[in-house]
Amino acid sequence: MSAAPVIAAVDGSVDSTRALEWALADAHRRAAPLRVVHVRQYAAWGQADVLIAGPPEVEGDPVLDEVRTRLAGRAGEPGLEYVALEGVPGAVLPELGADAQLLVLGSRGRGGFASLLLGSNGLAVARDAACPVVVVPPPGREVHGDGPAEPGPRVVVGLHVDSPDENLLAFAFDEAALRDARVQVIAAYPWPVQTWSAPGQLVPPPIDQDAVEHETRVLAEGFLAPHRKRHPEVRADAEALPGDAAGHLVAASRDAELVVVGRHRRRLLAPARMMGSVTQAVLLHAASPVAVVPPVPPED
Repeated sequence: MSAAPVIAAVDGSVDSTRALEWALADAHRRAAPLRVVHVRQYAAWGQADVLIAGPPEVEGDPVLDEVRTRLAGRAGEPGLEYVALEGVPGAVLPELGADAQLLVLGSRGRGGFASLLLGSNGLAVARDAACPVVVVPPPGREVHGDGPAEPGPRVVVGLHVDSPDENLLAFAFDEAALRDARVQVIAAYPWPVQTWSAPGQLVPPPIDQDAVEHETRVLAEGFLAPHRKRHPEVRADAEALPGDAAGHLVAASRDAELVVVGRHRRRLLAPARMMGSVTQAVLLHAASPVAVVPPVPPED
């Protein structure tokens, strides 16, 4: 059985060309075929439920012709496949993730406004695709905060110790192994903790921040143990940090190979797919490519 492909979504924009190159390199690392997809958007007024109009076509697509020319003559390319579809990209592309290892796209497409940090199609694909989605940002994004403590390739992953996701950590360790990189785990805890009291009631004793930080780190180390065992060659460093998780992840994205974040699990009272505020903030502001990993499906 052949390996599932890495999909690169292209539309002729500079951002999608960067995403194509990123997807090509990752397909090499995974020894996977690369499927280059162009969704030719039409004005689907009142037709948001229509995903694909007509059979896939390849011939006569100028965007795919440009990609062929770009990749022509490169030695050692993975198996290449070109697919042209018609429809609404934000609806068509997530459907393609059902049989893909990874779906890669740029921050903004050809039709995006320059003032937007992330196009609507990118948000929809990252939220809805069944496979991990990597969004490749434009170069030169500035992030605040200190740089990495030491040089070398890093894969950064955000860990919520109250609701860890095994898919998230597994993906981060797999990517680090492919890149000969270390894993930098950011486990943020809320601080300062807000305490409320009714008039006349005693305020509870202050919470010991050192104790909270220690407990967060201990929990993180426990969740990392099985992944370290599966990838003994990958070094993983857990950091327990106070305050804004998104801010810590964005700061850590400077010079990182990849930042890995997750989506919210579906819940009974919230059955729609959601990304969450931290994931959206990281997508909007990170300096490195960002992988959004779907959660482990709930058991029946």
